[in-house]
Amino acid sequence: MSLKICINGFKGRMGNAIAETAEQAGHEVTGQVDIGDDLNAALSKSDVVIDFSFHAATRAVFETAASLGKPIICGTTGHTQEERADLLKIAEAVPTVWAGNFSIGVNLLCYLTEKAAEILPLSYNAEIIEMHHRMKKDAPSGTALMLAESVLGPRNLSYDDLQHGREGVPGERGEREVGMHSLRGGDVVGDHTVIFSDIGERLELTHKASSRAIFSRGAVKAAEWTVGKAPGVYSIRDVLGLK
Repeated sequence: MSLKICINGFKGRMGNAIAETAEQAGHEVTGQVDIGDDLNAALSKSDVVIDFSFHAATRAVFETAASLGKPIICGTTGHTQEERADLLKIAEAVPTVWAGNFSIGVNLLCYLTEKAAEILPLSYNAEIIEMHHRMKKDAPSGTALMLAESVLGPRNLSYDDLQHGREGVPGERGEREVGMHSLRGGDVVGDHTVIFSDIGERLELTHKASSRAIFSRGAVKAAEWTVGKAPGVYSIRDVLGLK
């Protein structure tokens, strides 16, 4: 089935990658939206909106899509927990897939991380390390936060247990602590590692991205998947059948 797709954030690196992937899959890009463009007009003639832009633009995208009854695929990150909770209420009005990462490999990494966190006791200290290109604006990455949720949930921890970097004399590491470290430099597309360390051994789970095509393929697949779905917020795991 061919879709008419509106891309918000079209001039960005991901916007271009999504347009290329969509056209290769036989879909039509009917909306090429960026700052200052008329989103309502572009989305009115489209079946779905794919948004990879800037966190300050997400509300307008969600409100416009909800008012028009159009499905939303969102890969935009950088929102606070309060902003995200508020936006999710708007997104529930239409079929919405919102993820910090649309790669099949990354979502398998999240699944494996969740299983490891379920099986390993708290004595296996969890640390998350992510690296991206020097132009990335938000930290930690949306994928790193997905991984954090994969650790926190099974261990009955909260975001208050995240330790963003360390300096000075922070004292001994607590068992409930989950380290979060963001590295920036060069043109790195995205590297993510989760480490579980206990006395005598260490388990490392790693994913390295070398092309944005892995994200655009996932976003287009999600757009196809939303066709005919009931309103509500879905995860990329729903799309990939990993639940």
